[in-house]
Amino acid sequence: MIHVINHMERPLALVAFAIAAAIIASRAEAAENKKPNVIVILADDLGWGELGAQGNKEIPTPNIDSIPANGVKFTQGYVSGPYCSPTRAGLVTGRYQTRIGHEWNPPATPDAGLPVDQKTIADRLKAAGYATGVIGKWHLGVAPKFRPSKRGFDEFYGTLANTPFFHPQLVDSRISEEPQRVEDEEFYTTDAYGKRAVEFITEHKDEPFFLYLPFNAQHAPLQSPQKYLDRFPNIKDDNRKHFAAILSATDDAIGEVLTSLKTNGLEENTLVVYLTDNGGPTQQTTSSNLPLRGFKMTTLEGGVRVPFYAQWKGKIPAGQVYDNPVIQLDIVPTALAAAGVAIDPSSQLDGVDLLPYLTGKNAEQPHDALFWRLGDQWAVRNGDWKLVASHLDGLTPKLYDLSKDIGEANDLAASNPEKVVELKAEWDAWNADNVPAKWQPANGQRKKNKNRPGNQARNKRAAQAAATAAGK
Repeated sequence: MIHVINHMERPLALVAFAIAAAIIASRAEAAENKKPNVIVILADDLGWGELGAQGNKEIPTPNIDSIPANGVKFTQGYVSGPYCSPTRAGLVTGRYQTRIGHEWNPPATPDAGLPVDQKTIADRLKAAGYATGVIGKWHLGVAPKFRPSKRGFDEFYGTLANTPFFHPQLVDSRISEEPQRVEDEEFYTTDAYGKRAVEFITEHKDEPFFLYLPFNAQHAPLQSPQKYLDRFPNIKDDNRKHFAAILSATDDAIGEVLTSLKTNGLEENTLVVYLTDNGGPTQQTTSSNLPLRGFKMTTLEGGVRVPFYAQWKGKIPAGQVYDNPVIQLDIVPTALAAAGVAIDPSSQLDGVDLLPYLTGKNAEQPHDALFWRLGDQWAVRNGDWKLVASHLDGLTPKLYDLSKDIGEANDLAASNPEKVVELKAEWDAWNADNVPAKWQPANGQRKKNKNRPGNQARNKRAAQAAATAAGK
């Protein structure tokens, strides 16, 4: 039977159509105007050469590798400190940690932690209407006033400092702000962090969110479930097998996060940044920084140059390789710019918004110079020149042309004395705006790291390996 719309029904049909069209248009406009989500994924003690995107064929990392494939690989990505907590302090504030005295890992005392007068990226994004969460290793102070809930984060699931992978002292802010030992024999931090991150994304998919995901992988102790160890039957060295298993587990967890973005239709509205906190410690965990010289806790390239990737589908061109130096301090201003949050000049951020450089709107280099200080070790990079004083060289300043010598094998100080003077003056001017460290390394760690025989031998081997690699 054919129904003919009469003169009474026609206006109602037109009204219903108009309402439906308005709803569709409103939803489309809301999606178009929705502030982008931001996810920052931080690895711990990974090492320069351990990912597939860095050339490692021993340990498959397809999910991590997909980030630069879908976005950008920074070939000269740096962190402002070759050490766990200082890098985190710089990352969440956008300021050199030496500006605020957070130069070393804080001891577990009531007065040691990220200074409370410093705004974090979470503070700024939360004020702009973002849901904020941190899942993983915090390491910016253990006293209540330093914890994530006091630093702009709505939710915290993780540990306050370094932790084992099994039976950690875990904080789940949905339950309590106090750490509780996990008794579950099956609990593994890497797996748990990936699952909780997916929960966070799903719960906040309809509002802008900021997720900070600092894994404790690959930090010692090297621990992993058998299911991940079974993936590497051909690796005989036990430490190396555990290292591979941990990295494989992390890649799986990051894959879950990326899949969640796709499933929830968020890929084109989410900026994802991946990096590691410093160079690998080499001997303790088997991590490789080659062909870079140096390792964690040195100001050489092996301590401060790290794998650094980003993706934002539809905004950052896929498969881009960006060769100008960038630093983790750039994450805060980049995220704020993406979110449309104005930055007050009084914030004195040391990073820059990278988006104009990645979209081709700005062809200049993001930074004229980059600087480092860790106790009596220091470095400055301007252009391709780097002047560095490290414990591997007895703190004697060495000059390198990184465009030709990524392994810092050929000291050019004697043949370029004017460049040494110029760069040292530049570093001195930068350092004049720093403050003394608010605390010193716990248990004499700085002296122990510098002088113990095992490190001296390792330093020599690392220097020889870097020189060999640079000559190839």
